[in-house]
Amino acid sequence: MNTLPFADQTILVTRSVGQSSEFAQALATLGANVIEMPTLEIGPPSNWEALDHAIAHLSHFHWLILTSTNGINYFFERLIAQGKDVQSLKEIKIAVVGEKTAQRLKQHGLQPDFIPPNFVADSLVANFPEELTGKKVLFPRVESGGREILVQELTTKGAEVIEVAAYQSCCPKTIPPSAQLALQSGKVDIITFASSKTVQFFCQLVEKIFSENSLENHSSVVANSLEGVCIASIGPQTSKTCRSLIGRVDVEALEYTLDGLTQVLIKWATSGSSRVKISSGND
Repeated sequence: MNTLPFADQTILVTRSVGQSSEFAQALATLGANVIEMPTLEIGPPSNWEALDHAIAHLSHFHWLILTSTNGINYFFERLIAQGKDVQSLKEIKIAVVGEKTAQRLKQHGLQPDFIPPNFVADSLVANFPEELTGKKVLFPRVESGGREILVQELTTKGAEVIEVAAYQSCCPKTIPPSAQLALQSGKVDIITFASSKTVQFFCQLVEKIFSENSLENHSSVVANSLEGVCIASIGPQTSKTCRSLIGRVDVEALEYTLDGLTQVLIKWATSGSSRVKISSGND
């Protein structure tokens, strides 16, 4: 008898291209049949002007806020392209959201000055280690659909936040044949979402599959096509988008990381009644 928690379970993993392999491998080790369906393509912003200007005036900023590994990758790529190095950041404090982001920063030889206790933007503001009034904050982020709530709350606390586009995320044009076949044949047991963007772009892609022969509106098409599938979210903001576009969330990570998502899915899969809703109570 196979005692692995995800034995006989097919899990569809939606992340950006090139960023799902470690998570997918962990799920496969636990017995899952993993199908990767990248729903984000990451690339440079439409122009570098704002980021280049900010890098040229780093001494004007008190804090640098980095909320993703993508933000770090493109920020440091551009820093080096402008002839600077990590020494250019010695007078600026750095806040990061999440351990993965902190680890990527450390790969550049830097320690973050602040990591919020919970890996969400709200926690960063609520637990910020110093008074923000009069502080100038540099926030490199995705070009569109960034963390508006974070900027609003920092501004409310008195900070001057300079947002600059460091990278762009867009929806892939195609779906891997294996993912499309699994969705159309109803073979998917669990779908994982690690950000609101993955939910949004997943729904856009799925609409193309199921809307051709349907008179229903798009949201109904997506919800109906995923009936019986466990919708698993990495955290509250992602869950909010799931409810808006899919109509529900079945599992939400207690710790807002991929490891946290894995752990709550193990609990879901081994609960005896595999359709029990497990979340952090943010419904």
